[in-house]
Amino acid sequence: MNETSVGRRRLLKMFGLSATATTAAIVQADPVLAATLGYDERIGVAPATYEPPGGLAKDSAAKKTALDWIRANEGVITKLSDAVWQHAELSLREWKSSLATARLLTKNGFTIEWGSAGLPTAFVATYGNSGPVLGFNAEYDALPGLSQKQGVPTHDPLVYNYDAYGPSYGAGHGDAHNALGAGGTAAAIAVAHAIRTHGLKGTVKLFGSAGEEQLVGKAYAVKAGVYGGLDAFLDWHPFNITVPFWNTTSALISATFTFLGASGHGGTPLGNRSGLDGALLMATMSEYLREKNVAPSGRFHYAIIHGGGAPNVTPDMCSIWFFVREGSPDRARILYDKIVECAKAAAQASQTRLVHKFHSATWNLLANKAGAELLNDNMRQIGPPAFTERDHALAKAVQKALGRPEVGMPTELTPLAPPAASYSGGLATDTADISWQAPTAVLLSAAYPSGVPNHNWGVTATAATNIGHQGMLSAARYLAAGAVDLIDQPDRLEAMKQEFKGRTAGIHWTSMIPDGTQPPLYEPPADFLRRTGQSWPPEGMTWPVPQVVATEQLGTTGPNLPPVT
Repeated sequence: MNETSVGRRRLLKMFGLSATATTAAIVQADPVLAATLGYDERIGVAPATYEPPGGLAKDSAAKKTALDWIRANEGVITKLSDAVWQHAELSLREWKSSLATARLLTKNGFTIEWGSAGLPTAFVATYGNSGPVLGFNAEYDALPGLSQKQGVPTHDPLVYNYDAYGPSYGAGHGDAHNALGAGGTAAAIAVAHAIRTHGLKGTVKLFGSAGEEQLVGKAYAVKAGVYGGLDAFLDWHPFNITVPFWNTTSALISATFTFLGASGHGGTPLGNRSGLDGALLMATMSEYLREKNVAPSGRFHYAIIHGGGAPNVTPDMCSIWFFVREGSPDRARILYDKIVECAKAAAQASQTRLVHKFHSATWNLLANKAGAELLNDNMRQIGPPAFTERDHALAKAVQKALGRPEVGMPTELTPLAPPAASYSGGLATDTADISWQAPTAVLLSAAYPSGVPNHNWGVTATAATNIGHQGMLSAARYLAAGAVDLIDQPDRLEAMKQEFKGRTAGIHWTSMIPDGTQPPLYEPPADFLRRTGQSWPPEGMTWPVPQVVATEQLGTTGPNLPPVT
């Protein structure tokens, strides 16, 4: 089996795609999923016979200028990526990372508008005011518990939080968003430089997105109209292979369920009401859904938040945070409703009060064949990321530590292929909501070792090394080249638009976030507000957020028993 076939199988598995089914049932039952998977089959695209077209990417002086800018500024771009990696700021608290990203854009002629949709670390950077409007993406949030020393191939957290009873790791860029944000920023600046140098008509918008790992930033910003008026949107994500992405993702709903009871001594528990009991009961009940109520395309997973501080104190408050995924919004809602019923039953069984907080939700991704093919042709011309022998040695060492085949970094582009005919669950992205507003072209670029899953310390280890740098710089080149083609070749942009119209015909996008829902918020440092010209709280937001406090009475236990100390 060659590297290409392994890469395609890996891609299918990661994104939950199967190549064995037909789309007839999908088309009839779920128009949204049909738009993402069934459309290509309806227009005659067959995976077995598909060949990507050539001749779409055109050499031009403007494209050369954009690529030359990236080449000349590799040090600046990697410096931004490494700085964001070092900051390792969690979702919705990316104070230093967003400032660093905006600062580079400002230096290159962009104007910045902060506070998109009331989220302090979100912004829109704009260059130009004529011609087609092309959007780019920057994300910069890290993940909890994924701290790792740069370039170290065994698990060795950079930040280790000692606690005698329960140590933990600090945050880290286990999804390589440091590279993602810097790569998207570089592409946007490169295209703006080409527009300025050659007098092209075009407008570039770089959207700084807060809290992608929690699927918050874009979901709320799209609902607020921040992404309106785009002619096309170009995005990328670090991955372990390099390929244009022409598939779908999961729709996702995020919510927290908090159980409130009455605290007491663990040694005399009669009458105590445990919030932890409620959370554990909910988790157990939800597990019984998996066999008979969760389709192969469905997923749910959870984390317990604040489960108690010591065994001898019955916790009167405990939260459990759920992500619920399915192949389309309607399918996700059905599964989510079943999870909610588990929460209600758990509260009743544990004699606690349930506080249910909806956080965010996003549709599944609507990809674009014309956009993917244009990116693919540019990627073929530019070539795959170039990794050194030292890069391969580091990749193999990480793979060895994680029990994966020691194959190093991929040396070829994975061939573009049509979506599989069925969907069996996988990852999610809040770029998905943008993809239903404007034609969206997405690519993946190898920025961490083959076989290593994202959200793993192995990604953090390589995201700020030459491995992450080369994947990021290649992605910037691919995106910039494709964007210049969309400006220089109006027929390429029109092809994306016409396909978008065909895919979305008869489908009315509405946000999955209920009207009036306030996004998760954290109060920024005063210096951040001063430097970005924002005030607190944002207009229309309630702050402080109303407290969630247990006011429950102790339970009935029957005759009083003598105390135990």
